[in-house]
Amino acid sequence: MKRLDGKVALVTGGSRGIGRAICQAFVREGAAVIVNFTKNGDQAETLVKSIQQDGGRAAALQADVSSQSQVRTMAERAHAQFGPIDILVNNAGILSPGNALQMKEEEFDRLFAVNVKGIVFCVQAIAPGMMERRYGKIVNLASIAGLSTAVNETTPYAATKAAVISLTKRMAFELGPHGINVNGIAPGFVKTEMLSFLDTEADRTRLEALKKKAMLGRIGVPEDIANTALFLASDESSFMTAQILTIDGGRMDFLTHTN
Repeated sequence: MKRLDGKVALVTGGSRGIGRAICQAFVREGAAVIVNFTKNGDQAETLVKSIQQDGGRAAALQADVSSQSQVRTMAERAHAQFGPIDILVNNAGILSPGNALQMKEEEFDRLFAVNVKGIVFCVQAIAPGMMERRYGKIVNLASIAGLSTAVNETTPYAATKAAVISLTKRMAFELGPHGINVNGIAPGFVKTEMLSFLDTEADRTRLEALKKKAMLGRIGVPEDIANTALFLASDESSFMTAQILTIDGGRMDFLTHTN
């Protein structure tokens, strides 16, 4: 028996990068997967066709997670197609460089809308069904930026991911009595499309420097995060909640570890 046999999972931002790897890992372990996307419809459909050709169950559903109405519609369509959702992975997120003194209001608002409100809206749409069944797994993608790594031009993003960490713990506290596990993952630098803006020679030099700040001497790949998400989505983590697992190769450049 596979680890997720009979389960239904919704993965936001599932068409590429970490989300894609999570969808593939879940399907390999027996889950049916709803691949959420906002703009990358072709990539989502390609992933779904690949899963179906291999005998798996999957569907692509479009929704901007920053829109509560779109999230509700997505949840209704997912339930109609696959039945109750057992696993919610809040992976959708955006990155916009900036610092505390030069944050543009519209960019900051968009970061919070997707990275923070998107999680709230998805949980509001999915958790009531989990509460009725007294079973559910929620996995939120945070970042080591939210744990205060010392990287320039990441302040707005870091603020949203710190909020994700706090939300994860609060949601675990509120949903635990209903049999729902809520945990988070804080990835370090991972080779995904989100880092595509780092395309100059100076940026490549910066990435090489970041590798040296990890004890393992490398940048992560999506599968590193997907394997952790699989553990948190499975019953192997049934007595675990309100935790943030840091998957960063042993990064050593934190501003502080004091309270």
